Amino acid sequence: MDFLEAVKQRAKSQLKTIVLPESMEPRMLKATHQILAEGLAKIILIGNKAELEKAAAAENATISGATIIDPADYAEMDSLAEKLYELRKAKGLTLEEAKKTLAENAITLSNMLVKEGIADGMVAGAITSTADVLRPSLQILKTAPGVSIVSSFFVMVVPDCEYGNNGVFIFSDCGLIQNPNSEELAAIAISSATSYRALLGEEPIVALLSHSTMGSAKHPDVTKVQEAAKILKEKAPTLKADGEFQLDAAIVPSIGASKAPGNPVAGNANVLIFPDLDSGNIAYKLVERLAKAKAYGPVTQGISKPVNDLSRGCSAEDIVGVTAITAVQAQG
Repeated sequence: MDFLEAVKQRAKSQLKTIVLPESMEPRMLKATHQILAEGLAKIILIGNKAELEKAAAAENATISGATIIDPADYAEMDSLAEKLYELRKAKGLTLEEAKKTLAENAITLSNMLVKEGIADGMVAGAITSTADVLRPSLQILKTAPGVSIVSSFFVMVVPDCEYGNNGVFIFSDCGLIQNPNSEELAAIAISSATSYRALLGEEPIVALLSHSTMGSAKHPDVTKVQEAAKILKEKAPTLKADGEFQLDAAIVPSIGASKAPGNPVAGNANVLIFPDLDSGNIAYKLVERLAKAKAYGPVTQGISKPVNDLSRGCSAEDIVGVTAITAVQAQG
């Protein structure tokens, strides 16, 4: 069973409710049809029921199993506005502005639905920028307890690969944090290990990557990763994690044994933490294109409840996959 099929099976085992605020987008309607047909999650759509049903019919999509919330007549709008006002009044938001925002901004409304437990998670970004997806989530849902930074990861599934977990890895951060400092790298590593365990149900083995292995090179960039490894060991002493490693020393057992003899991470890593966004983004695209790997993501981690940001070039199938991942995140 491949990664996505395994995730779908887990999503089916404990149905969660996911809100798709960009509800009139044709790809969202097609994805809703497929999600409901496969029984992956319960779905909430935002908008006018007649308009949504007409748009769905134009796409040969059936959305009759979805819950539709129309801001124009939703019974909980005043209550949600009061709660949004309480959350943001210190930032200058008035009650009238809260009501107007919820009526006009489906992503803010969806975050409030997640905040209040009406939905378990949200997926958006097909027609909305990353900033406009994540900003309301950080304002309303905030970071998870004990988490200092929101980051992202890709699940990489590499065919015919004996490294990692039979070719399955998490690459992080490849989408959000431009140049993390040592504290941030350690936080990204902890979040990524948690995500690996939640999605794959197996032990994460975390390598902090560099162009150096265990002091083989001297440079401030190397020092940053070395400091991150120290912080990581202090904050998560039971986690199997170490660094700094060159990529081959992190995933190839023979090279790991040569460059870092006796190190339990060397040669065995399945969670790869990149020192900056450039290296992470380049790496996942290289592996995707040259190794013909499947790349699932970017998946957001570190928000108190699951919110995931799609690529604006996503397909309906991509939305289905990310919704299944979001549902599994909500389970755990």
